[in-house]
Amino acid sequence: MFLIQPHKASSTSKVNTRFHFALTLVASVLFLLPPVVFAQQPSPSPTPTAQQGQQNPAPDAGGPGGDLGPIAIPRKSPEEPKKEEPPRKPKPVEGMPQYSLHINVPLVTLDVGVLTKDGQFVPGLKEGNFRVLEDGVPQKITGFNQTQAPITAVMLVEFAKNFYNFEYDALNASYTFASTLKKDDWIALIAYDMRPHMLADFTQDKRNIFEGLRTLQWPMSSETNLFDALYDTIDRLEGVEGRKYIILISSGRDTFSKKTLDQTLKKVQGAKDIAIYSISTGQALRNYAESHGLMSYLCPITSFSCGTEFAQADNQMRTFARMTGGKYWAPLFDGQMRDIFGELAQTIRNQYSLAYHPTNPAQDGSWRKIKVELVAPDGKPLKMRNEKGKDVKYQIIAREGYRAKREVE
Repeated sequence: MFLIQPHKASSTSKVNTRFHFALTLVASVLFLLPPVVFAQQPSPSPTPTAQQGQQNPAPDAGGPGGDLGPIAIPRKSPEEPKKEEPPRKPKPVEGMPQYSLHINVPLVTLDVGVLTKDGQFVPGLKEGNFRVLEDGVPQKITGFNQTQAPITAVMLVEFAKNFYNFEYDALNASYTFASTLKKDDWIALIAYDMRPHMLADFTQDKRNIFEGLRTLQWPMSSETNLFDALYDTIDRLEGVEGRKYIILISSGRDTFSKKTLDQTLKKVQGAKDIAIYSISTGQALRNYAESHGLMSYLCPITSFSCGTEFAQADNQMRTFARMTGGKYWAPLFDGQMRDIFGELAQTIRNQYSLAYHPTNPAQDGSWRKIKVELVAPDGKPLKMRNEKGKDVKYQIIAREGYRAKREVE
């Protein structure tokens, strides 16, 4: 017989039974309680930008947002705009010449002589007494000075086989001018017939000039190629710095020059800082021939009208002087020579120097006409009176114009 004993629950069974019991009790209590509503924060509705798939702007911390809030990253300072670096100078190419570009501001200088009727220099004038017109337009004077300085001049003397009176007048005028020179003056001597001959290069020794004049004894040619000689002399002087003068002692006639009158006039117009003072020779003989009907004997047999030729010669000498701010003389007697050269010395040693920047800055090679006037403080023409209160007539000696440079010069 078997003995049947009651079944004993294990410890593990007891634990499970208690756990189930606790769960059942908690569920019953919760079931009996009233329902509780847990308030939830409504999520923000998506913005139209978000709906369009665009990204939200970065948060203030400087980085993008995430589940845990914005991610902080260092905020970069705004970048400064890059400074433009100056263009680098290209490296020079070996064998290629270097060029530079510069702009010249034109400056016109004028030497103005103011003389009385007797040839005396008028001192003491002020800048406000001068008015300069270029092509009729008033110019502003930017530089003014009264100068008295040594002269740099070339004596250009005609010495050809013509009538003795012409030769005598040429030598007489040359010796008279040479005797007025001062120790600081620079003088050269050129004689011409068919071509120019340098008898004395620039010197401050008057003896060299007298020695050159003494060689002029027997003319070898009857040709008087004035245009060639004057053209060549201007060429020589263009390389000399400062103000220069040509003392032209000539009959004014040209017989066989290669250069034409037009070419010579253009050369004279373009001459820089060169003034021509011309003294005509043979005036006494010409007056006698005209009054006695002998003019035809003064010219070659091929001449159409000798009187017309000499009139043209005078006009050429006068034009050379006027265009460059010089003066023209036609002496009749020997005694006039010293007075003429005394006046010439007064003119070229005592002058007013004016400078201005032209209102027309174009460098087109055109001819600009200049006119210099003397004016009173009220703008009216200046009147001069001597010690006795009488009006004094005066003359203004200045070049009548200049030729502007070209841009390629």
